[in-house]
Amino acid sequence: MAVERRDVTFSSADATCAGWFFLPSDARARGPLPAVAMAHGMGAVKEMYLEQFARRFAEAGVAALLFDYRGFGASEGAPRHRIVPRDQMEDYRSALTWLSLQEEVDADRLGLWGTSFSGGHVLHVGAYDPRVKAVVSQVGAMDLYANARQVTSSEQFEAFQQLAVQERVRRAREGGEVYIPNALPPGQGPAMQVDQETYDWLLHAQATVAPAWVNEVAVSSFEAILEHAPAKSVERISPRPLLMILATEDRWTPPDLIREAYGRAQAPKRLLEVPGGHYAVYEGEGAELAGAVATDWFVEHLAAG
Repeated sequence: MAVERRDVTFSSADATCAGWFFLPSDARARGPLPAVAMAHGMGAVKEMYLEQFARRFAEAGVAALLFDYRGFGASEGAPRHRIVPRDQMEDYRSALTWLSLQEEVDADRLGLWGTSFSGGHVLHVGAYDPRVKAVVSQVGAMDLYANARQVTSSEQFEAFQQLAVQERVRRAREGGEVYIPNALPPGQGPAMQVDQETYDWLLHAQATVAPAWVNEVAVSSFEAILEHAPAKSVERISPRPLLMILATEDRWTPPDLIREAYGRAQAPKRLLEVPGGHYAVYEGEGAELAGAVATDWFVEHLAAG
């Protein structure tokens, strides 16, 4: 089925967010459609391999709004590249509001899809926003403090904390923002993510699909990231259906944390385990499997009937 992609904007707090709105080409003939809001992970932008999922949903009759958070990508907002989970979750809520106002959309059949960092956001928003009728969390970040303790040494974690404290002191004296790279290979200096696989994936995406992406993040992001534990609300999503997707060899959003959160979630729910590491869900067989199961989930719980 042919899919239409529109460039759109919507307001969130004092900024304008940019997104792509995906619809089946015969949307008007079908009548109001279910729809999902979608966004990317930590410091990433909408161009980074998410269009395939949005198009798949639209082909199945579920409209999709894929957007950049304020301060990232094509969206407005300052300071740039500062990651504040609370603000990003508000952007999700604003995206739902925009969707509810579109004539092609049925405001009573809205869902959420998130991946990596946003795979945690959708758990929190899905637990508290009554407009949400179905949730898909892909390789989601369940508890960033617990994540960091698992994927870094004690020395690295303490250095991360101290960098956050030093930045708080610097801002009190000087104001403004300072930046470090979002990702670097091991041994090449401080970064939000010190990991060869992450660095290679982001730089490949920049070279192929997201040339405007900037490899930087505000150091003032660190405190808010470490305090973000969206899976604490997972029990409150029910009775809305929840699909959780993990990658079995994922070292950035550890499978054991996702399995633990899934165990606390109430029915209806499903857990899909995709072979491979964190980035296996974005390309190849892993993306095909994750995309097919997520599409079926939204069709079953939003589009059916």
